[in-house]
Amino acid sequence: MSVELLKPELARIVRIKPMVEDHHLFQVRFEDAETVESFRHRPGQFVEMSVIGSGEMPISISSSPTRRGILEFCVRRVGRVTNALYRLPQNSLLGLRGPYGNGFPIEEMKGNNLLIVAGGLGMVPLRSLLWYALDNRRDFKEITLMYGCRSPAEMLFRYELETLTVRDDMSCLLTVDDKAGQEWDGNVGVATDLFAGVEFDAANTYAAICGPPIFYKYVIQKLLERGFSKGRILMSLERKMKCGIGKCGHCGIGGAKKLVCIDGPIFTYWDVVDMREVI
Repeated sequence: MSVELLKPELARIVRIKPMVEDHHLFQVRFEDAETVESFRHRPGQFVEMSVIGSGEMPISISSSPTRRGILEFCVRRVGRVTNALYRLPQNSLLGLRGPYGNGFPIEEMKGNNLLIVAGGLGMVPLRSLLWYALDNRRDFKEITLMYGCRSPAEMLFRYELETLTVRDDMSCLLTVDDKAGQEWDGNVGVATDLFAGVEFDAANTYAAICGPPIFYKYVIQKLLERGFSKGRILMSLERKMKCGIGKCGHCGIGGAKKLVCIDGPIFTYWDVVDMREVI
């Protein structure tokens, strides 16, 4: 059973890990032991996190459901509520309600190859899917991760991802737009450059993508050129959410025909192909 629909459950910050500038990883555990045991989420889902006295915000779960007990959230400091969160010390209490959204169609994806393409902050929701697939390695065929960001100093989960580059059961391809005078021995170029020289069995592969708005345009173009069907391109639109339960209408797309928090945040390209405001 998931957390009750509207009532936040108290959770404690057990660790705060600074990552890159204005991005911290918060490791959180529910106070109630029964909630710890009963909470379930799917990769791609999100929660509403409340900072007591300051408000709440939708945050993607960046940890895998295979690793229970501790939930992880990579939060970028961008506004009033996130600034209030950053002022909290370790061991402080938060409110969490959820999980919300549809998440990735894991059962459909099993038995197929998995391609994960992330840009910048898009690695946050896709990290949950990545570790779910690796922790259930026998359920998937080939796993490929492509991740690009502007510079080495802005690469989220850098050291974690670099350990994946030496694994023999997946392919982890990392790139930066510009070395910016920083230590970096990897590829330099935009994320779509990583497609060069990589072969895909598009008919038996699901592609999961997330990144800044312009990112979708060019990644989708590459996928279509490689023969991916629109139904096998899965897009996370988590950035467009607000209340989480479809009441505020803030996340309406396609003339409010769809609500990101209810119908998404995971959409196939077929779902949004005619919605210009989405990509």
